[in-house]
Amino acid sequence: MKTRIIYFIILIALVAVETVIGLTQHGNFIRDNLGDVIVVWAVYCLVQCFLGGKNNHHIVNAGVFVFSVIVEFLQKIHIVDILGIENKLMRTLIGTSFSYKDIICYAAGCAVASVGICIYDKTKKNSE
Repeated sequence: MKTRIIYFIILIALVAVETVIGLTQHGNFIRDNLGDVIVVWAVYCLVQCFLGGKNNHHIVNAGVFVFSVIVEFLQKIHIVDILGIENKLMRTLIGTSFSYKDIICYAAGCAVASVGICIYDKTKKNSE
């Protein structure tokens, strides 16, 4: 239970950062790139809130990357228009534009997460 709370707190912090980026940054490196790096961390934390951090973290991280790529390709076929979604918040959450650059940013975010997972595993192993 403690692990889920930690992931939830990190998730809330990441969502807050993403919200600030979304509201204050427009058409620059932070919004266009860093936001996509951070969003995979938020999705990872959301998944871990449900899994309790008990599964292989690298597999969960890889799953987050695959999910992100699928969502990006759904943007390419304009899934929000196909589904008739008009709600601005939902359109923003799902996304409306495809970019290979976004996939690179998702990969970078997952790579950073993998490094963090390795550091955490090594630290945990050394403390036992």
